[in-house]
Amino acid sequence: MKAVLDVKRFDPENNSKEYFQKYELEVEESSTILDALIKIREDLDGTLALRCSCRASICGSCGMRVNGSAKLVCKTRLVDIAPEGEKVQVEPLGNMPIIKDLVVDMNPFWNKVQQVRPFMMPNNTEPEGEYIASNESMTHLVDVMNCIMCGACVSDCTALEVDESFIGPAALAKAYRFVADPRDDKSKDRLKYLNKNSGVWDCTRCYACVEVCPKGVAPMERIMKMRDLAIEEGFKNTSGYRHTKSFVNSVGKSGRLDEARLALTSVGFFNVFGLIDLAFVGLKALVKGKLPPILPHKARESENIKKIVNKIERGKG
Repeated sequence: MKAVLDVKRFDPENNSKEYFQKYELEVEESSTILDALIKIREDLDGTLALRCSCRASICGSCGMRVNGSAKLVCKTRLVDIAPEGEKVQVEPLGNMPIIKDLVVDMNPFWNKVQQVRPFMMPNNTEPEGEYIASNESMTHLVDVMNCIMCGACVSDCTALEVDESFIGPAALAKAYRFVADPRDDKSKDRLKYLNKNSGVWDCTRCYACVEVCPKGVAPMERIMKMRDLAIEEGFKNTSGYRHTKSFVNSVGKSGRLDEARLALTSVGFFNVFGLIDLAFVGLKALVKGKLPPILPHKARESENIKKIVNKIERGKG
């Protein structure tokens, strides 16, 4: 079958800007995108830089963006992406510096993983024997332990696009692996650290990490669970918790979201610097005609909305 690949190129040695280069070639029906890229490098253009190893979706080294979405190209068949021979766009992973062509610098990725102390931390007492974990607890961790550190979730994380200080979905999923492990005695300390700025509350719940993960780790779900665990541990003095609480209270009380009050309560009425920052945001919103109304309008079916919220809250209690 005929394959058409539009590959993003970048060569720092020549001080070139990023550009796309089109390749046309014949491949087998069963060929993956990685097969096609390797054929391009071997037969058409030896200057093309890419990274790969196992070719069996185990090592995670061949993560790339295909038609705008992160994938492992070793397990992505061309016929599934372009059954009629359509052009396929291939780019390096996002949210990481490009070294050359399709190869990115993974150091920022690993630095964030190191932030969460990705190792077991039992108490300091000498154990009397081996640490035992129940089958139930380990079965619960199977999916998150399947992470191969490919960087796909980090590549497509919308929060990282606007805030590079965010720890990110891969590192937070790795943190959950230890928070939820019964053999680890530092779960509370971990949650305290992750409850700060750039931690679990910075996730925007866009689901991108869940959609692109090739191993079903579902990082966002782990992040949401750690939010709940942090609240259970009493870590509530954060804008993230206040935002969540204010959101529920607003909808439960009036059947709609009071955006103006939500912003104020999230920042905190006694947080002077936060309120100053919020004032600048408010001025920008006012100039662009995006400032929420001071007195919100009444929502249609507001009574039914309030009943739903209150029923959910009672169920949690």
